Amino acid sequence: MTRLVSILLLSVAIPVFGQVATGPLTIERAVELALARNERAAAAETTVEAADARLRRARTAFFPRLDVNASWRNDTSRDTRNTLGTVATLSQPLFDARAFPLIRFARLERSSIRLFADEDKRLLGYDAADAFLVALSLEQVLAAAEHRREFARASLEDARARFEAGLVSSNDVTRAELEMATAVRGVAEASGNVESARIQLATLLNTEVDGPLQVPEKVLAAAASPSGVSETAIAEAQGRRNDVAASRLHVEALRAFAEEPSRRFIPRADLTAQTSNINEGSISDRNNDALVGVTLNWPVFDAGLRRAETAERTAVARGAQLEHQLGLRNVEQEIRTAGVRVESEQAALREATAALRAARKNAHETNELYRQGLASALELADANQRLFEAEVAEVTARYRMAQAYLALREASGLGPLAGE
Repeated sequence: MTRLVSILLLSVAIPVFGQVATGPLTIERAVELALARNERAAAAETTVEAADARLRRARTAFFPRLDVNASWRNDTSRDTRNTLGTVATLSQPLFDARAFPLIRFARLERSSIRLFADEDKRLLGYDAADAFLVALSLEQVLAAAEHRREFARASLEDARARFEAGLVSSNDVTRAELEMATAVRGVAEASGNVESARIQLATLLNTEVDGPLQVPEKVLAAAASPSGVSETAIAEAQGRRNDVAASRLHVEALRAFAEEPSRRFIPRADLTAQTSNINEGSISDRNNDALVGVTLNWPVFDAGLRRAETAERTAVARGAQLEHQLGLRNVEQEIRTAGVRVESEQAALREATAALRAARKNAHETNELYRQGLASALELADANQRLFEAEVAEVTARYRMAQAYLALREASGLGPLAGE
């Protein structure tokens, strides 16, 4: 109910033309927008509505049915040429053993589909969070490319000034121009990657994303914290995951469905009441008739149909049980893999951070040496290239660590954001 209220309030806050309000877009808001606006969430609810309808249809096995038939006939071969007749029949099932497993099957399937729909929306939130992190990381790669371009521009201006002063050869200018062209090309490529990532994010959110993206400091801090995987955490995840619970209910539903053919051997009892009104000739010439009776239907032998259907449905249920057991093992595998990935990305970020510090120091020192005439343009360009690569590696490692952390939360059955 809390999520529904938040979604309704959020939908009111969104302008009718589908754009996000001004201000930085946070990862929390991106998830909320995806759940409120993406068609996947609404489509998941339609599957639940269909399951509700199937359950209502199964319950009609206990409800009465009333049919009214009317006919008019003109017979030219008889003296009484006009015949008007009406028949009303009321049928009330008294006992039908088949209805109980079928209703149980429909009820369990409805509960299973409800959990699958919730799981689909949970995964939609993770898709939105992942797209947000990808777009943000590419924006920071673009910032690194622009920094490289500015550094290359300053180096080119310095090389030209030194060449005009006769301090360096024209090769230094040529090398600086080549580095400048490479940096400009890098900015163009990074800018295109950012636009593509924003388009993907906007598609998931079903709204335009024009403003800046806010760095998810809480997610990054949580991703940097130690996250060991224990047997207790695996057991909790297996009990928390909606898809695992839905799979278990699906197995129970199939078992109930497999019970239905054997119930057909039990006689079915129906109460039938009927009234008929037939008049021939004048309207006043009426013949009324009514009856009430109980009907028993006992299919003693059906050529082996019940046995064959029971065997088929039992095999299907057994296969679903095996799939459920496989799903439990997959949860364990996903959690352990995600835990290893988080630890690996944390180590990679530590190394990337250290490499970035060294690259910045190297670029600063090489630039000073070049100004003093103790380093060549090739060494300066190489230092600039290494700094750019270190910045990209650090940004990539940081957000890959955040993605690994979200993958661990996803495998654990948690929401994409803390507190969900």
